[in-house]
Amino acid sequence: MELRELESFLAAARIGSFRGAARASFVSQPSLSARIRSLERDLRTPLFHRMGRGVRLTEAGEAFLPFAERVIEFLDKGQEAVRQTLDEQQGTITIGSARTIGTYMLPPTLDRFQRRHPRVSARIRTGRSTDVLAMIVDGVVDVGLARGLVHPDVHSIYLYDEEIVLVAYPDHPFTERGYARISEVARQPLILYDPSSTYFLLINQACHEAGIVPQIETTLDSIEATKRMVALGLGISFLPRSAIRGEVEMGRLFPIGMAEQHRVYLPTHVLVRRAQHYSPPTLAFLELLHELHGCDLSGVVGKTG
Repeated sequence: MELRELESFLAAARIGSFRGAARASFVSQPSLSARIRSLERDLRTPLFHRMGRGVRLTEAGEAFLPFAERVIEFLDKGQEAVRQTLDEQQGTITIGSARTIGTYMLPPTLDRFQRRHPRVSARIRTGRSTDVLAMIVDGVVDVGLARGLVHPDVHSIYLYDEEIVLVAYPDHPFTERGYARISEVARQPLILYDPSSTYFLLINQACHEAGIVPQIETTLDSIEATKRMVALGLGISFLPRSAIRGEVEMGRLFPIGMAEQHRVYLPTHVLVRRAQHYSPPTLAFLELLHELHGCDLSGVVGKTG
């Protein structure tokens, strides 16, 4: 029984779906489902009733829930007690982040990091994924968070996939129907974010593979502005799922399913330079990412300086 399995169980119990729990935990749905299956094998009983789009706890799951919550609570308290007996981690970590990641994924991660290491100060620089790669290569930042990019001098370690979803405003016909065909999307005015971004290129590629030419009405360099224009009814858009959670909860934007199951995912990676020693704050941040996402740090762990 592993900590990540308990955390995945608690997330699914709280949210009521494996898909929602995976999004909230920044892991893929197959990874979260595998963790829960492993936990169920250890306990020799199902913990969830799988029902269409959602899940609910079985009687065994209900019985196990308070103990899982207590384990996580006591583990957090134990980690805090140990940290208080050790010399506090000190120093500065400079993080480069692609804008979308820096806006929606990094803040809760950084909050958790700084609660653990209150004497480590963080400096954040944002840009496009290509900018973040350049920051790493040039030694401007210690750690980068970006879409999957390759460079011979850089470790690029996979974290999770960010789903890109079609979104529409409340009164749009797609919203009333709940789904759209890719051929119908081609006839709609599209509002897209950052023509030079990996996100934009992947949307164009998906349209090309489907044999359509998108009707791009407007391009912007701000996801927040893109969401605002869609909410006002000026068009529809493809946006990262993590960027629209608040608007979906408030009923301002609606995710639209694709009838042909066209899906676009942006792989998110953590980047560090190769062949160098890493500072304790850098290793501490990488270890937190490993804890949250299960990423493979075998190429960097143990290199301290």
